[in-house]
Amino acid sequence: MRFSHSGMCDICETDVTFESKSDWFRDHLLCQICRSIPRERALMRVIKQFRPDFSELTIHESSPIQRGVSARLARECRDYGYSYYFPDVPPGGIDNRTNARCENIEQLTFPDDAFDLFVTQDVMEHVFEPKAAFQQIARVLKPEGAHIFTVPLVNKSRATRRRASRLESGEIIHHIEPTYHGNPVEPTGSLVTVDWGYDIASYVTSITGMPTIIVQIDDLDAGIRAEYLDVIVSMKRE
Repeated sequence: MRFSHSGMCDICETDVTFESKSDWFRDHLLCQICRSIPRERALMRVIKQFRPDFSELTIHESSPIQRGVSARLARECRDYGYSYYFPDVPPGGIDNRTNARCENIEQLTFPDDAFDLFVTQDVMEHVFEPKAAFQQIARVLKPEGAHIFTVPLVNKSRATRRRASRLESGEIIHHIEPTYHGNPVEPTGSLVTVDWGYDIASYVTSITGMPTIIVQIDDLDAGIRAEYLDVIVSMKRE
């Protein structure tokens, strides 16, 4: 199969052609200019809609993928920073191999009220302690700040399900057959720990106090068509 459609990319903001050699558009419907995929274009549209002043904001991104949204934010934003998690690097330190900051999203080292915008792209399905992660993100956001993120909501008509847990000893317990997603700094990939459902919005609101909504977009002319393109927006109150 080869699919092709002309349109306008929300990241490039120019006329482009979207092409896919697979019927799984989520990972394969590429913008032929910036090489972004549909969920990245959906995320960029939501960022522009909710924070059109994004280039002037203080932004942190956890585990960027160095293309698409990440590349545009790094290029255009006056105060953009990012981090990855490296188990062998002290939190807040710099990994000598990549020159990237190390941050554990469950225990961020940033001060309170540090960022206007916190971005994660398909990260929250890999954390062992999602409650701690969401609360940490809320802590480091400024009043009226936002966490705008993607995560595959695979349990569309079912409650969120835990796939794996971590004991205090560090041992990992698998509740169902393990599955892994690609990781930009870990060749073996990242274990999926949670299958999220649409109850994620009420969950985040309940544990952080941040009103949270799910934005769904289907716009083939913008190359935004595929499975699991939901973008979640959590807004911190004043």
